[in-house]
Amino acid sequence: MKEYLNVLKDNILFRGFESTDIESILNCLSGRSISYKKSDTILLCGNAVPFIGIVLSGSVNIINEDIQGNINIIARLGVNEIFAEAFACAGIKESPVTVQATENCDVLFIDCKRIVKSCHNACAFHTSLIENMLGLVARKNIGLNQKIEIMSKKTIREKLLMFFEIQRRVFHSKKFVIPYNREALAHYIGVDRSAMSREL
Repeated sequence: MKEYLNVLKDNILFRGFESTDIESILNCLSGRSISYKKSDTILLCGNAVPFIGIVLSGSVNIINEDIQGNINIIARLGVNEIFAEAFACAGIKESPVTVQATENCDVLFIDCKRIVKSCHNACAFHTSLIENMLGLVARKNIGLNQKIEIMSKKTIREKLLMFFEIQRRVFHSKKFVIPYNREALAHYIGVDRSAMSREL
């Protein structure tokens, strides 16, 4: 875990903490890391969600699959991005999504209850952690609103243009690299890949 302390310094959850502080916090929160291979399932839809996951290396997809097997990629998360925090904090007993490794990756798991409740050591870091968690949830809410903005468009062209416009805003530039290949982008905006390729 020590090799990832400098990575976690840039994580929104640990904003304002030094590497030594983060090490103490992770001990307090019983943080543990697990390695996954490409295509491994990290969290399966329908399973309990007692933890928050932080991607330490590699990347993961957040996937929603309907009863007919159609896949919708809700998001792709890279290093230092967090998943399952809303479900864990809300006490949702069954995950509505699947989290899958898109490449070999390491993931840090933290028990959500240990963040929102003061520990027996009266740890001084908890107030800052809770503030950072609120900021994180707010940012994720903005991301979901952007996805709704894309999905509300009627045509493939409109969906693509809205996706590109959101990326332009994020990168503050007309030049940017998107985190998806064509198949994943089609899943993300909820359209047929061949039809999307023709539109591109």
